[in-house]
Amino acid sequence: MAEKDRQRLDKVLSHIGYGSRKEIKRIVKAGRVSVNGEFARQSDMHVSPYKDNIEVDGNKIVYREFVYLMMNKPSGVISATEDVREKVVTDLLAPEYKVFEPFPVGRLDKDTEGLLLLTNDGKLAHRLLSPKKHVPKTYFALIEGEVTAEDCKVFREGVAIDDGYVTLPSDLSIISSGTRSEIEVTIYEGKFHQIKRMFAAVGKKVLYLKRLSMGPLELDNQLELGDYRELSDNEFAAINNYN
Repeated sequence: MAEKDRQRLDKVLSHIGYGSRKEIKRIVKAGRVSVNGEFARQSDMHVSPYKDNIEVDGNKIVYREFVYLMMNKPSGVISATEDVREKVVTDLLAPEYKVFEPFPVGRLDKDTEGLLLLTNDGKLAHRLLSPKKHVPKTYFALIEGEVTAEDCKVFREGVAIDDGYVTLPSDLSIISSGTRSEIEVTIYEGKFHQIKRMFAAVGKKVLYLKRLSMGPLELDNQLELGDYRELSDNEFAAINNYN
């Protein structure tokens, strides 16, 4: 990532979780912060966070502007950063990540599990969520009712859902079919409760839904529900260069 312009020391330290600017002023005054081997004299001095050697209590800081997290979202948690009644996905994050104030890129329904990207990179989020991009999102679902080849045809042509909107063509594949069917479906937009409404339109009900991928980003099967990790360099490059 390209280096940003020089920034105030207190802004740099606040961004990575060392407290408010008032608190940072106190630790600078106490002689706990050094820049390139010399004690910082003022908390508002300007530094190059990617080049200067900045230490707090003798520990070198590693500065970064953005954070990118892959979460295996559990059911019962809403895709938001705050809510007065419900638990939100950012409640699952450790303080070291909360300080970056990440937000979910898009949303999964409260009862939907699976891949959720969280970041504080607004430009990346905008690109991935732009309706013009048609970023594919693939889900596994358990369906009440027998999913048929005719349903696959309807999904390929676009489904007229309850409000009269006709969805973009989607890819529905049947894993198993019976009184309860297992399927995978890839959609290219993100309407409210879209997959549930699409299956309702063909007379069926979604019993369980899990997102497997978003664009080139695939859910890490090693992540337990509620767990998360930072994107690898390859994953970040793939999602950052997508479209």
